[in-house]
Amino acid sequence: MASMTIPVAGMHCQNCVNAVKGKLASLPGVSSVDVDLQKGQAVIEGQGVDVATVKEAIDDLGFEAGDPV
Repeated sequence: MASMTIPVAGMHCQNCVNAVKGKLASLPGVSSVDVDLQKGQAVIEGQGVDVATVKEAIDDLGFEAGDPV
């Protein structure tokens, strides 16, 4: 199982965290998601998860996704 950490800018509250977590959890290949408001990042676990798809999903919610770290 692969893991990636994506910076997420623009989250301000728990509702933001829940929106990002729900959207990412629904993507193909994602087995788990942990979104940290304080760190401004999402950690995605899964197999065959496409980075571009993850970033697009975050951007579609109105947040800004950075490159994986």
